[in-house]
Amino acid sequence: QIHLVESGGGSVQAGGSLRLSCVVSTKNHANYQVAWFRQVPGNEREGVASMRRVGGRSYYADSVKGRASITLDSAQNTVYLQMTSLKPEDTAVYYCAAGTFFPSAALQALKVGTYSYWGQGTQVTVSS
Repeated sequence: QIHLVESGGGSVQAGGSLRLSCVVSTKNHANYQVAWFRQVPGNEREGVASMRRVGGRSYYADSVKGRASITLDSAQNTVYLQMTSLKPEDTAVYYCAAGTFFPSAALQALKVGTYSYWGQGTQVTVSS
């Protein structure tokens, strides 16, 4: 079982920056894949960034490459998504997700079905 709690959402102007946090709680998993997704009402949930807690590489959606960074503080068991140069189209509910399948390609890493555990989501609104 993996429990996830996101925070850090809010309203920001276009061009600004935001950092989302996700506290990861687990007793049984020394390693896991963690990711950030986002969803706009009426649209499918979109993978934004993903990484493995230990080892592996990071993956990013084309829509955020160069503007997003996923990092993990092992001591705090917290995953961060730092986003810069925010655009109105980044407006969405952002979700943290985790799973014990370790993808070897971006397509898998940014796919909803790869993850079994989800946080409750945090709203990000970017105004122009």
